[in-house]
Amino acid sequence: MLQFDHVSLRRGPRLLVENASFQVHPGYKVGVSGANGTGKSSLFALILGKLGADAGDIALPRDWVIAHLAQEIPASDQPAIEYVLDGDAELRRLEAGLARAEAGDDGERIAHLHSELEHIGGYQARARAARLMSGLGFRSGDEQRPLADFSGGWRMRLNLARALMCRSDLLLLDEPTNHLDLDAVIWLEGWLRDYRGTLLLISHDRDFLDSVCDHILHLEQQRATLYAGNYSAFERIRAEQLANQQAAYEKQQREIAHMHRFVERFRAKDAKTRQAQSRLKALERMERIAPAHVDSPFHFSFRTPLKNPHPLLRLEDCRAGYGETVVLEHASLVLTPGDRIGLLGPNGAGKSTLIKLLAGELGPVTGERVSAQDLAIGYFAQHQLEQLHPEHSPVEHLQQLDRELGEQAARDFLGGFGFVGDKALEKVAPFSGGEKSRLVLALLVYQRPNLLLLDEPTNHLDLEMRQALATALQDFEGAMVIVSHDRHLLRTCCDRLELVANGRITAFDDDLDHYPNWLAHHARAGDDSPAAQKPPTEDRKARKRRGAEQRRQLQPLKKALARAEGKLDALQAEQKGIEARLTDNGIYDPENKQALNELLSRKAEVDRRLEDAELEWLRAADRLETAQETMTGEA
Repeated sequence: MLQFDHVSLRRGPRLLVENASFQVHPGYKVGVSGANGTGKSSLFALILGKLGADAGDIALPRDWVIAHLAQEIPASDQPAIEYVLDGDAELRRLEAGLARAEAGDDGERIAHLHSELEHIGGYQARARAARLMSGLGFRSGDEQRPLADFSGGWRMRLNLARALMCRSDLLLLDEPTNHLDLDAVIWLEGWLRDYRGTLLLISHDRDFLDSVCDHILHLEQQRATLYAGNYSAFERIRAEQLANQQAAYEKQQREIAHMHRFVERFRAKDAKTRQAQSRLKALERMERIAPAHVDSPFHFSFRTPLKNPHPLLRLEDCRAGYGETVVLEHASLVLTPGDRIGLLGPNGAGKSTLIKLLAGELGPVTGERVSAQDLAIGYFAQHQLEQLHPEHSPVEHLQQLDRELGEQAARDFLGGFGFVGDKALEKVAPFSGGEKSRLVLALLVYQRPNLLLLDEPTNHLDLEMRQALATALQDFEGAMVIVSHDRHLLRTCCDRLELVANGRITAFDDDLDHYPNWLAHHARAGDDSPAAQKPPTEDRKARKRRGAEQRRQLQPLKKALARAEGKLDALQAEQKGIEARLTDNGIYDPENKQALNELLSRKAEVDRRLEDAELEWLRAADRLETAQETMTGEA
């Protein structure tokens, strides 16, 4: 087990954790919660040996393999799938050893290493890496692209795939969902639920913690407390504890005040001096119960828009995309005050494209975008964090929006977003991602929009800020459209779900809990998905002609998939035959050394070809599915 025994940790002069003692047993899935700056990431650094405890001891089994989510990735020419495979250190060790043994013609060593590779599933490793990449949203063909080709968010996904590739006993994940869309978050939930090792997970996503974790480790006021149950259970228990703590605090404060009054009243009277001194000593000995800090440090609300025209914005039969690539077709949407829309859809289906179209950052190729004269858009997207002026302070950013705003008024407003004291006057350059997100939200709120377009607004925000945002959005009087992997935000703020898939926008009539089922169905049969269904607009003969043409176009892809399946079956059969021969003890007799070496060499070749065949089958299946989805979108 992982055991913390009276551990204390400082970073500089600041005490993060004091006298922490808890045990994490094998198989526990522990969510690590607490406000930003309470020491969650430092706790991981302690476990990894990157930091040393100032007091106490940390113990874990020596043979445990630890995997963790790295926060950086080199921009090299290494193929993405090779970088992911590097996550399995034992696989790479055995492959290197096998290469040395084959170069030295060491038959016995070769046989031993092949056995070890078989035991760890090494021959299926490449296919497993490809499945991890696919689950995290990578497309067919991305496996061989160099790392330098990927943007920062996609490199973080590669880091996550690399951590999952490791056959670990302990997995440490620090904010793994920050760069994922909802589809990938749902896939990752399923993977982590099936993970057999011990998991420590830092996340500010309530639904994600609820789905994956069976314990919560909460860091607050230099203490670390382990709770049984998921995050919702932890919140209920903690709410009861805080209520009891607050009641005890208030009772104690009344008792302290009574003692002070007694001391002040009788301090100068000889007859009562001894009693007064006794009360003073009692006050000194009394353990002060800390007030329950139940209030969030964030307090803000959206002011009533100056004007709220009806409708605010219309899209009429719009076609949109990038260059020759068409992402949306026949996109129509009407937004009126009070609309609260959450966008769902597979990775790459066009949700962010739709947001850009609504924001006016992307013009329609055909169709119309018609906005009201008094439309005031508040648009939040991750690229806007990069548009902040690094040398300016939060106060200066706000005063650039309102030249007449005084410094104190600006500081009062920014205080609701956590920029208190000198923080409101510091340069933005060294701010964390969460602080920059809060500042962009503050600037957006100040402008009194009547249409909010929020593209993943909760990235980098902690739970308390997410809750403050959700509370503020509930009282917003304009319209809003949200893309988010945070299902708690979608549930609490949206009363209408729209599905973006196959180039179309359609109403999603089920609730959010049914979306994973839709995704699974969509993955199995894209052309049968609800979004693909639309009223017939052609006569029967035209539909038949179109169907025949689509079947003709799909025929080569179906044949390629069948060939890949046939090759896969043949190689699997040959592999089983070789393995059966290797179970015969006679093959290991000295006189059969040459036959054994030939058999082992053939097995290595078949195993390698089987890996390639599995990858070829995955690609063929993906090409067929993509083509079917494209045809469905055009139909």
